[in-house]
Amino acid sequence: MRSVSTFAPGFGLRSALVQTVLASKRPAARHWRKRGIDLAPISTSHVLDCGDGVRLTGHYTPQPQAPRALVVLIHGWEGNHDSAYLVSMACALHRAGYAVFRLNLRDHGGSHALNQAMFHSARMSEVLGAVRAIRALDGHTPAAEFAVIGFSLGGNFALRVGLQGPATGLYPRVSIGISPSIHPRHTLEAIDNGPRVFQRYFLQKWLLTQQLKAEAWPGQYDFTSHRKLRNFIEMTQRFVEDFTEYDGLEDYFERYTLTPEMLVNSPSPLGIITAGDDSVVPIADFTGLSARGSVMHYEATDRGGHCGFIQDWRLNTWTEDRVLELLARAS
Repeated sequence: MRSVSTFAPGFGLRSALVQTVLASKRPAARHWRKRGIDLAPISTSHVLDCGDGVRLTGHYTPQPQAPRALVVLIHGWEGNHDSAYLVSMACALHRAGYAVFRLNLRDHGGSHALNQAMFHSARMSEVLGAVRAIRALDGHTPAAEFAVIGFSLGGNFALRVGLQGPATGLYPRVSIGISPSIHPRHTLEAIDNGPRVFQRYFLQKWLLTQQLKAEAWPGQYDFTSHRKLRNFIEMTQRFVEDFTEYDGLEDYFERYTLTPEMLVNSPSPLGIITAGDDSVVPIADFTGLSARGSVMHYEATDRGGHCGFIQDWRLNTWTEDRVLELLARAS
């Protein structure tokens, strides 16, 4: 639909750093409780059988009556079902009549002990298996009435559900990526070369994940050499060599790099929302993309940071209204 947006955050919210920090740190649950929406007492936690012995976790919030559709939400790298941006989107969707499932990727949301092998971004089959299992939980929604929305790396996964799901019998109404990391090498380079606060943030998260994984599987993991590295490209290369089946870094990146041509030719509808000032996902990665073919909506805002898009100091989020518009169009 759009290629350029009129999104204009209020005074004091135009900084990409402010937007990015608020995306994860704003009190989203409290914000929505003041508006009469509280997911905690009406949500249930689930361990999903994703096939091949893989289990993933998440939280399901049904509707008391038949929902408009089921929406699967996927957090970003080192996020989880309680990440502020995910909770806020879930609240907006539930208020609008949608059933919502907030999925945790492997080794996220405290699930390090569920699966011995470590998470990596090419583990797509288990996410497709999770979506299939989530649909089985929802007894009120017709099988075809579901959508997938993801943020950052979760946006990459969501778009891949749209790209790869139809071959496995999954046909989402629409798959939406918000600030989606579509070119992993460029994202890691942006983290390495961008504001130090982001590099430190992701580094601390990654080191904690290593610690929790080693504690969950005593004697199975030794991260000694990994913990000395501070460059994310080097860290990822070492990780790929030690803990994945891929031949090298480029082979691994190729498994989840998405190009505008791939997106336009998707077998199911896609939507992409990103920001020109995103210091984690370079806007140049979207060069040549427009709302054509299977991309029903592409929107590049001037501001918004990474997964931010905060409109005002009441912490209202512009992307939630836009997502509701896209879901209505896709129905």
